[in-house]
Amino acid sequence: MNYFLNKIDKHLDNHRSLDQNMNELKRKLNDLNGLKEDIESRVSSELQPTKKLKKGVQIWLENVERIHGEIQSLDGRIGESSALTRGFHVEDVLMRMKEVEEHIQQGKFCEGLVVDNPRRIGQVLSTSTLSGEATKLCIKEIWQCLMNDEVRKIGVWGMGGVGKTSIMKHINNQLLKETHKFDVVIWVTVSKEMSLAKLQNDLASKLDVKFSGNECETTRAGMLFETLSFKFSRFVIILDDVWEKVSLEKVGIPESSNGSKLVLTTRSLDVCRHVGCNRVIQIKPLAEEEAWNLFLKIVGGNILNIPGLEPVAKSITKHCAGLPLGLIVVAACMKGLDDLFEWRNALKELSLAIESVNGLEDEVIQQLRFSYDRLKDQKLQHCFLNCALYPADFAIRERDLVHLWIAEGLVEEMNSRQAEYDKGCAIMNRLINNCLLEVLTETENGRCVKMHDLVRDMALHITCGTPRFLVKAGMRLTEPPDMQEWRKDLEKVSLMENWGLQLPYPLEISPPKCPMLTTLLFSGCNIQSIPEGFFKHMHGLKILDLSANPIKNLPDSIANLNNLTALLLRHCRSLEKVPSLSKLKVLKELNLEATSIKEIPCGMENLLKLNYLNLNGIGDLHEIPDRALSKLSCLQDLIVGETLISGEDVGGLKKLEILKGRFYDLHNLNAYVQALHGREEPFEYIIRVGERGWVEQINTRKYIELCGCNIYTNQIILPHVEELYIKECNLNCSEGYPLFSRFILISLSTFSSLKFLDIYNCKSMKKLFSPNCLPLNLQELSVSECNKLEEIIAIELGWNQSGKATMEFHLPQLRLFSLWNLPKLKSICSGNGVIVCDSLEIIE
Repeated sequence: MNYFLNKIDKHLDNHRSLDQNMNELKRKLNDLNGLKEDIESRVSSELQPTKKLKKGVQIWLENVERIHGEIQSLDGRIGESSALTRGFHVEDVLMRMKEVEEHIQQGKFCEGLVVDNPRRIGQVLSTSTLSGEATKLCIKEIWQCLMNDEVRKIGVWGMGGVGKTSIMKHINNQLLKETHKFDVVIWVTVSKEMSLAKLQNDLASKLDVKFSGNECETTRAGMLFETLSFKFSRFVIILDDVWEKVSLEKVGIPESSNGSKLVLTTRSLDVCRHVGCNRVIQIKPLAEEEAWNLFLKIVGGNILNIPGLEPVAKSITKHCAGLPLGLIVVAACMKGLDDLFEWRNALKELSLAIESVNGLEDEVIQQLRFSYDRLKDQKLQHCFLNCALYPADFAIRERDLVHLWIAEGLVEEMNSRQAEYDKGCAIMNRLINNCLLEVLTETENGRCVKMHDLVRDMALHITCGTPRFLVKAGMRLTEPPDMQEWRKDLEKVSLMENWGLQLPYPLEISPPKCPMLTTLLFSGCNIQSIPEGFFKHMHGLKILDLSANPIKNLPDSIANLNNLTALLLRHCRSLEKVPSLSKLKVLKELNLEATSIKEIPCGMENLLKLNYLNLNGIGDLHEIPDRALSKLSCLQDLIVGETLISGEDVGGLKKLEILKGRFYDLHNLNAYVQALHGREEPFEYIIRVGERGWVEQINTRKYIELCGCNIYTNQIILPHVEELYIKECNLNCSEGYPLFSRFILISLSTFSSLKFLDIYNCKSMKKLFSPNCLPLNLQELSVSECNKLEEIIAIELGWNQSGKATMEFHLPQLRLFSLWNLPKLKSICSGNGVIVCDSLEIIE
């Protein structure tokens, strides 16, 4: 009986405590759900395309959902229980409470939520802001098709400039965030001049399939087919800007049956039908209100405050026919203009241009032509047209393009080559800001830009008239254009990037007659020889670019191109000799980088206007003879790499801005640095002295390397140096002076500019610094293999620091301090000295 009464008492207690326990359970569940929301937010920020969610995190999130559902179910059952049975649920509540507490503890995930996903293939693409409800609906429809396993091929079509590529870039980036659906997302730009081999190469590079170069297209297709069919579970291939019918079988793209997708963008519905797209989505121009909103967003809403301007601006918007590309380009042109007469004049110019053509797509060209006309400055317009000399969809390096403009004389001539380059970059910004160029990538080494397809079409349309260009770049030509295409009024010809091109003009056919030709670009064409008379009727030629060709000999007729200002032969690795340059009196740029010449070109000393000379990477050119450079007084960039040069000769070049070369010894270095006294140093240099060393990375613009040199007691003069590398040098003295007491700076009293110091295998060095020559702004210090080094900072007898008991040496920017294989090292600072380095991150 007592047992039964005890059970009743316990049941009554449970009944009374159930509500309290249930409230506590709900509070803890709220904490768990809050933690889940925080983790989901962290997942959103950490989950990049090359990452995947940790399995433990995924299971934890799923368990939270399960627990949440089970507690809701328990709460419902308790609510439906009678007063007699409610107490029986206490054990369930306590068990759930314990489970929630355990999950809260498990949800810390201090070591991160994601891990690398090595199978993930894809590239995030730069995107622009999309406008319009119709655009959002198109994105939603495309996305639904991608998530639907029954839809295998999707065609996205519409006229040029309507935004197909922009939409698909957003889709591409969103797919890369999808962690479970696809493990391969490949973007390939096909473009108008499609070739099967190029398409296969582009796919192979994305899939890490290695072609040897000897396979036929069928074999390549089989290799791609095998990789896509068996290596990856699901893939998405996006073929952007397809102009012609393409055979997926010939390319090597399998007919997907496992949920994989093919998406193509095209201007032709027939292309979608030929490929067999089972869902076709048309991208239409923006509605009038959406077009106006996009135009207003770019040009700035403040124009509405100018009396009478709004109707004019709306009329301009209507001329853009709802095409985002046209709207963006025209709005960028008008941005910042607040005078009504300028807007009315712009409307008239745009109206006249569009009335002169038929067809909506031609209207887009004319809208783009409007932005070109609004540049006003003729040199600026020519800079823009020069961009069309590169192949379609080509990533143009900013440095290459600006140098072309400088060589063309399109950039104002200045005393400094760097100033000219800066001016060229400002021109490029102007073109980018007017939407005539777009930035592809931007790194420390500079930008890469490209032209939109329609923008390039517009530029080529202009160059069918005046100025007249012949551009067949990147079209896989094997033969040069027909003779009738080499018209007498041609000003520029670009056949670059036609790997396989030959110039087999037979002797009985006269060479091209182009007396007005100023620019000839043949880089990357696999040209092995040029007929002797090919340049016979090109006396006006200023720029000749034959770079990256396996040509062995140049025709002697190059020596007669008296107006040549730039001769570019970089990476012609088979080229062993250059004709005499003595007649090229106005030559300003000579680039022989990575050729196989064995001696400097004959007559180079006569190139009195030469301001750029590149002899870098020429293994057989060991030295430049004395006095060979002394007459080149206009030289601003001298890049000779490992080739030995005379300090006295280089010291006489008073206009040098960039110097990259090797001096014979320290005597030559001293001679060069002494010659700098009283004038500005080059703003960039890589100076090597002595034997050839090896440095993996150069971090600054002012780098000096001493390798295998004899450092005597007498002082060594250095210019303003930011990075110093000393390797296998011998200190021939017995006094034990610190190494840095041998150096003096020509323009500074301290080594305050030195940021990186690396010393390797200087066997006789005992001390590195004295207190007076400590580089206070040093960021990285590495000393290794110096088997006699005893002290890093040697405190000299009698030296003190304001009577302090402990002498402090501050290196406030030191991040890395590396000491390796120093068997005799006794102390970092002798005596009672200490180094204070608050920024130190790594000590080895």
